Amino acid sequence: MRLTRGARGVRRAQRKVALISLGCAKNLVDSEVMLGALKKSGYGFVSRPEDADVVIVNTCGFIGPAREEAEDTLGEVLRLKRADPRKSVVAAGCYVERDRAGLERRFPAVDAWTGVRSFDQIAAIVDGRRVAGRDRTFLYSDSSPRLISTPGTWAYVKISEGCSHRCAFCAIPLIKGPYISRGAASVIREARKLAALGVKEIDLISHDTTWFGRDRGVRNGLAGLLERLARIRGVEWVRFLYGYPEELSGLLLDAMAGPKICRYIDVPFQHADTAILKAMRRGMDAARALRLIDRVRAHLPGVAIRTSLIVGFPGEGEKEFKALKSFVNKARFDHLGIFAFSPEKGTAARALADTVSREEIEDRRREIMTLQAAISLAHNKDRLGSAIDVIVEGPDADTPGHWKGRGRFQAPEVDGIVRFSLPPGISEPPAAIVRVEIESADAYDLTGRLVS
Repeated sequence: MRLTRGARGVRRAQRKVALISLGCAKNLVDSEVMLGALKKSGYGFVSRPEDADVVIVNTCGFIGPAREEAEDTLGEVLRLKRADPRKSVVAAGCYVERDRAGLERRFPAVDAWTGVRSFDQIAAIVDGRRVAGRDRTFLYSDSSPRLISTPGTWAYVKISEGCSHRCAFCAIPLIKGPYISRGAASVIREARKLAALGVKEIDLISHDTTWFGRDRGVRNGLAGLLERLARIRGVEWVRFLYGYPEELSGLLLDAMAGPKICRYIDVPFQHADTAILKAMRRGMDAARALRLIDRVRAHLPGVAIRTSLIVGFPGEGEKEFKALKSFVNKARFDHLGIFAFSPEKGTAARALADTVSREEIEDRRREIMTLQAAISLAHNKDRLGSAIDVIVEGPDADTPGHWKGRGRFQAPEVDGIVRFSLPPGISEPPAAIVRVEIESADAYDLTGRLVS
């Protein structure tokens, strides 16, 4: 849960808004756009919903646990409204787009609803005015007001909306519609503005970052975009998140060899068993995936690879799960996320008979994560005694006297962190990116000391 601020009261300038952003980084950018629109309209912000006149909940509707979190959050906010009837509550985002009618039945006290098509019109929605409908998901541009909520050293840049793949388990196309990408010039202008604010790391995000530009007839769009971003003065690191393994072309890998591009690849393989992947409507089995991983590591020495996998998909028996474990053991991923299969309404997989119990799914998830923890620990131990570049995120609240940041091999919010101490007499890091000598390691985080 991420809290920022907003407003509603006697006069707009006196009204205070708290915005709760749930779900992924793409949702966070939408929340930042809403904050920018509200600020432009004269609203003020508070960090605690208790102190707000208006509370906006930007929901996630991707899978069951995300919807449960959204419902729990709406319930908590509405309890505040019952204690203070002057407070207004607005529900926005993916879950509202997915099932507004169902949410309205369960939460009739919510004052206003908006899905994924009107983020830029949030001030009018908060004011209770009707807004013109759109026939597609809203995609912001460099001219959209936006209030950055991430640490000042880095920021997300969303380069597209929607997805034109039809994976059997995924509801994103049903929520967001087909793939639509921004123009490269708009992305470059936004990155320049961020660099002028002191942002050193640009993290490109979308539902399929490797598809960038193809809906506009642009070939190798992401490779070209990376090369242009690397030429922006002030930008030191560029990273892209969430692509498809089939789309890792030689030209894209060549572009990633540049000094400013983080050698970090985030591609969801989802599974390893051929039959399961066919049922998922995915195309790369374990043998092909391992060949791709070898090719990427040969092309980009030191590259960090992150993947996402699903356990408990219908038809996943002991043999199929054993193949998945073997794949994880051979691939030696730097980072890995596991999703429990969620039968999403409207998807092809919803019609398949469940063959794995919820208890077994959770056992399998834990088993894979235990295996991966040992692999991640081995990767981190290899960094002991080395000095690495770390982008500073701020003081570490969990370790007094230490600061925290990330290496090039760690994406924000989903991977581990680097904690580091400062030399005597220094109260804060001297730059946004510093050198840290690694002294200890666990499965996810590293600890070290600032060096010259």
